[in-house]
Amino acid sequence: MTIDRVATNNQTSYMLSQIAKANVKLQQSESQVTTGKVSTDYAGIGDKTAALQGAQAAADRAQAYATNTQLAVTQTDLQDTQLTTLTGLAQQLQKAIQSAAANADGTGLMTTAQSIFEQASAILNSTDSNGNYLYGGQITDKQPFTATSLANLDSATSVASCFQNGTTKKSVTVADGQTQQIGVLASDIGTGLMTTLKALYDEDKLSGTSGDLSGTLSETQVNDLSSTLAPQAISAYTNLNAVTAANGDTYTSLKNEVTNQQSLQNLYSGFVSDIQDVDMATALTNLSQNQTALQAVLTVTSKLNDLSLLNYLPTS
Repeated sequence: MTIDRVATNNQTSYMLSQIAKANVKLQQSESQVTTGKVSTDYAGIGDKTAALQGAQAAADRAQAYATNTQLAVTQTDLQDTQLTTLTGLAQQLQKAIQSAAANADGTGLMTTAQSIFEQASAILNSTDSNGNYLYGGQITDKQPFTATSLANLDSATSVASCFQNGTTKKSVTVADGQTQQIGVLASDIGTGLMTTLKALYDEDKLSGTSGDLSGTLSETQVNDLSSTLAPQAISAYTNLNAVTAANGDTYTSLKNEVTNQQSLQNLYSGFVSDIQDVDMATALTNLSQNQTALQAVLTVTSKLNDLSLLNYLPTS
């Protein structure tokens, strides 16, 4: 007579399938604890895949907008400093002309004018960290203002001919379908001031001798300064003040957009996390349970395969 095992082939097959299932669950638990993710592929996400992909794309897009807008914030901040300085120079010129006219004394007026020209020229031809001219519009590789001195400015065909900037102002996309203009053109901010400086230089040359405005002024000169040059200087200052204020509004708007996009990025990242990330406490509990389950089914299977009728026969 043959002594067979109690376990049948069907029982053995069943237990092996249970071992395989328990092993798969254990591997999933180990992966979740290691990566912190529900699954490392979309198959493990199941019917939430489309929502996950959409949330990830939206989060990435919001982050890109926030990054680009922050660069624009940096540029407008730099422009604000320079435009404020340029506005101050226009006001300084205005006061110098008015003071000279009021006192009929042009002492130091042209020295002030020369200093203002040099500072204003440097601002108009300033560059960003990449070496691109800030106020050149779409032409970023050429100096937007070409005059090198008051004499050079005076000898030009016109003040306008000294500006070679483009006509397209720089803009940035701050959100889906939404752009913000951030660029400022050299000709827009410099023409009024340079026109006043050129007119003052011409007034200085009227008598044909150098330094005509360096001392006591004639009645005609006082009238020219007060009735023509002072209003030009005031107009230049008013225009620059308005541009500076508008740039400040743009800066504030951009800062708000950065905050908005960062909030959206956080929101969409939260959606991604809700779908993709595991609750670590739950994952650790599942890992422990799955380890126990696998160990249990291995133990049962081992004992089941060891059983035979001899275990149930009397010993004597």
